[in-house]
Formats: sequence, structure tokens, C-alpha cells
Amino acid sequence: MKENKMGIMPVGRLLFTMALPLALSMLVQALYNIVDSVFVSQISDVNNDALTAVGLAFPVQNIMIGIASGIAVGVNALMSRSLGAKDFKQVHAVAQNGLFLTMLGMILTALFGIFCAEPFMRSQSTNEAVIAYGIDYIRIITIASFGIFGEVLLERLLQATGRTTYTLFTQGTGAVLNMILDPIFIFGWGPIPRMEVKGAAIATVIGQVVAFSMAIWFNVRKNPEVSLSFGSFRPNAKACGRILGIGIPSVIMVAIGSLMYYCFNLVLAGMGDKGEVGTTVFGAYYKLQSFIFMPIFGMSNAVLAITAFNYGAKKPDRILRTIKLGAMAASGIMLLGVIAFELLPKQLLGFFNPDAAMLEVGVPALRLLCLPFIFAGACIIFGNVFQALGKSIYSMITSIARQLVVLIPAAYLLSLSGNIDLVWLSYPIAEVASLIISITMMVVLYRKKIKPLYFSSCNSDETVL
Repeated sequence: MKENKMGIMPVGRLLFTMALPLALSMLVQALYNIVDSVFVSQISDVNNDALTAVGLAFPVQNIMIGIASGIAVGVNALMSRSLGAKDFKQVHAVAQNGLFLTMLGMILTALFGIFCAEPFMRSQSTNEAVIAYGIDYIRIITIASFGIFGEVLLERLLQATGRTTYTLFTQGTGAVLNMILDPIFIFGWGPIPRMEVKGAAIATVIGQVVAFSMAIWFNVRKNPEVSLSFGSFRPNAKACGRILGIGIPSVIMVAIGSLMYYCFNLVLAGMGDKGEVGTTVFGAYYKLQSFIFMPIFGMSNAVLAITAFNYGAKKPDRILRTIKLGAMAASGIMLLGVIAFELLPKQLLGFFNPDAAMLEVGVPALRLLCLPFIFAGACIIFGNVFQALGKSIYSMITSIARQLVVLIPAAYLLSLSGNIDLVWLSYPIAEVASLIISITMMVVLYRKKIKPLYFSSCNSDETVL
């Protein structure tokens, strides 16, 4: 079989060709997040019940995607390693057991939507309109979760074999279709009735299902190294355990992020009127920062696949080159984000029809919250390197330290000053701590995992361009 490009192509060109389509598709996804919020916010001129409901449903949607991504991360890492070692039997076993776990995830998610959507919404609000909107949204996206679960996994199968260009078509098509359908289903058009929040959820699901269908086609037609046949398949507990062993920390990290979001809003809410405005600003910031972070997540996925492949192939020089270039590129992109947030905070907040109070709190907030972006880029790359080398626990430790151990206590202590601007400084404080921890763990991982490859690999003298 032809040598996989991840083991022979110059690392700089390989990283660029793999990361570019992933980054572009993630950018489209981020653009959808902003556009979707703009449309939902226009459902009513009287109140923001619809936007509030979708915001309260965010943890469910986030954890649902986190479960899908966690399984996919485990599959991606194990498949890339198996491909690097030319163990194609193991490649097929990982893919099939990954699909099995994905199906279980779909079923559990659908059951949550059916039985838990109402108590989940009522635990957060007493506004019946908000509760009704939220229940509708959660039930639709969870019952039809096969779209996002299948899309995420099958795109990772393409990434694991280096065929990232196809994921640009799947994610891009789904996201663009979503943006087109949003106003049609939310406000109605021709024979299509006005469905408001239900319409937003339906548009989301349709986009995901179309992307899933395209991912199936690309895997069947363009990915010969992976078999999706279930003819003689039997679930393998060991294979499932290895996938979950790598993927569960990713799921936990998503859950930690949702908990952090909730706790940070509690800190802001305890600061009176400005704190209430602060929660609105924080929600807007989360939408805006995704436009900066999503390309980094795309690049980090490419770093994960390349690192895992070359670890399996025992090529330490290529691993180190990948890490170095990935961290440098991520920091460069983040620098552009810092410039945009520092120079254009008012214009960025303008997407959300802000009043004077929101601008008063939001402009300095964005300028402070963007300061640690450069550190965050490198930390994201390091986190995926940890996963690629089988040390997902390192990623989890770093995430817990940053978001719960440092960020929330720092935010609470700074809130005692009564100055909301100081609360935003908790983010730079937490990110510096995260960088220190990540670098320390990266050094440990180099000594334990990468350096020994020089003594066991016949490719140790390979020149990497």
C-alpha cells in the first residue's frame, strides 16, 4: 500500500495542507454561531426570551458535542497510531468500535432530551416562555443528535488518514445550509410557517444531517484505509475501553467548561446591576471569541493526527517539528485576535444590538479578556499533543487547574472589590497558570515519550524540512 503522506511529507507543508481546511471549516462554524444568535435575538422586539432560552440550553448542546468529540478524539488518536505502525486490522477495529460507541451516545442523548429537558430548564428559570422555548430547542437537537454524532466521528476518520480537505466540504456545507435555513425556519417564508426557536433547532439539525450524509459518502468512496462494514462486527470491550480512555478526558473538559461558564455568570450576577449587564457581555464575548479559537481547534486536530501517526511510526523529529510549528502558528493567529479585540471592541459588540450600558461594560471587558489569547493558542496545541501521545489526563489536569482551580476563585476574589473590570483580569491570571502547567507537562512528556524514540527508531537521523 502507498506510504501515507503523514509520515513522509515535509512537516511544514503537511501541517498547512491538513490544518487549512480544518481551520476554514471551523471558521464557518464560528460564523454560524454568531449569525444564529443574531437571528434568534430578533424573534421579539419586546424581550430576549428566545435568546435567553437558547443560552440556557448551551450546556446541553455543548456537552452533547463534547461526547461526540470525545469519542472521535479517541478514535482519531488510535487510528493515526495504528496507521503509523501499519496495523490495518487495528485501524478497522478502532473505526467499527468507534461507530458502536457513537450509536450508544446518540441513544443516551435522545433519552436525556425526552425525559430531562423540562426539569433542566425549570432548574434555571421561572419564566414560562423561556422554559417552553428551551424545552423545544433541547428536545429537537437531542432527539436528532445522530446528525452531529455521525458527522463528528466520520470527519475524524477522514482526519486520521490525512484527508482533511473533505472535512471542509462536510462542515462548510452543513454550516452554510444552517445559516441559509435559519431565517426561513425562524421567521417563516412562503409555505414554511414561523417556528421561532423550534425553527432554529430544525435548521441546525438539517445542516448536521446533510454534513453527516456527505461524511458517509467521502469515507466510503475516498477513504480506502477505513472500513465501515459491520458484517462480522462484534463490540470489543478492550477497543472501546482504549477509545474511551483517550476520549473521556475530552468530554470531562467540555463539562468543566460548561461548569466554568455557569459559575462565572454566578460571580457576575452577584455584582448588582453591572453584574447583570456583565452576564450579557460574557455571553456575547463567548460567541465572538469562538471566531478566533475555532481555527486553532482545527489546527490542533491536525497536530493531533500528525503527532499520533509519527509516534506510531517512531519518528521523533517529525513530532517535535509538528509541535513547534503548531504552537507558533496558533500564537500568530491569536495575536490577530488580540489586535481585533483591542482596536474594534465596540464594532464587535455591535452584532448584538448593544445599549449604552452594555457598551460601557463590554468595551473594557473585551480588551481585558483578549490579553491571554496568545498563551491560550499554545496551550490548546499542547493539550492535543498530550492526547495524541496517550496522556489525555495531562489535558484534563491543565483544564481543571485553569478553569476551576484558578479562574473561578480569582474571579470571585476580584469581584469583592466591586469593580467589574477587575473580574475580567481573572482570565489572564488563569491563562498564565495554564501555560506554566502545560510547559511543565510538555517537558515531562518529552522525556518519557518522545526522547526514547531516538533510541528505538531507525529513523532518528531523518532530516525534517
